[in-house]
Amino acid sequence: MDSKTFLNNIRESALSMVHFANASHIGSCLSMAHILTILYNEILDIDLIKSNSNNRDRFVLSKGHATAILYATLAEVNLIPKSELATYCQKGSRLLGHASHFVPGVELSTGSLGHGLPYSTGIAWGLKCNGSKAKSYCLVSDGEMDEGSNWEAILFAGHHKLNNLVLIIDYNKIQSLGNVKDVLDLEPFVSKLECFQWNVIELDGHDFDVLRKTFIEINHIDSFQTKPTVILAHTIKGKGIPFMENNNMWHYKSPSVDQLEESFNVLKNL
Repeated sequence: MDSKTFLNNIRESALSMVHFANASHIGSCLSMAHILTILYNEILDIDLIKSNSNNRDRFVLSKGHATAILYATLAEVNLIPKSELATYCQKGSRLLGHASHFVPGVELSTGSLGHGLPYSTGIAWGLKCNGSKAKSYCLVSDGEMDEGSNWEAILFAGHHKLNNLVLIIDYNKIQSLGNVKDVLDLEPFVSKLECFQWNVIELDGHDFDVLRKTFIEINHIDSFQTKPTVILAHTIKGKGIPFMENNNMWHYKSPSVDQLEESFNVLKNL
């Protein structure tokens, strides 16, 4: 499937899920949709994930509150039925409002921020010790980088040269209580990460070509073989839906019927 179609499919699914469940975090979902599209549509070996092979790459969504778009992505690659998406956040459903490891393709239940990267670091360490060529990917939010547990993991990974660990930071610059720079400023972000002995790649998190090239290079170019890699992805909260973009109201708000229809019309014309 071409990436644009995949992207619009998962965005439409996530918008519908959040609307019908009267749930939250659609802005956080949309900021990382391009990243999930390239990973699941082009980079990760879905057959290995389906078979739960020890040789599979692992992906952990640490910002588990934005799981609606992860579930939509898993349905798009046939890891779960698309029909099940309608049960999101409903009583008795395994599609909980925070990522649940009971869902096929979800490696770790997340949502308590600061847990995903330490887990992914441990996975990378284990894979390296076992001589596996698989990679450990972890996607975190920028606000989540306020958590000290992440910086402990970053220090550990750099020290142990975990070149099979790829951290992706969804840097949309807005967290639940306001702008990141006002809540707890992360800048100078790049130099901090470099000081912890990581390769740092700063890019546009909505540029398919750049994302694709970067993930391929991480897998194949020797310059990335002695350090863990962090992708600092500059993104826009609510990306793709103009009335949601850079509007922190959509961290918690769900779209009304009219807003859902407007969102679908916008996506059809992109």
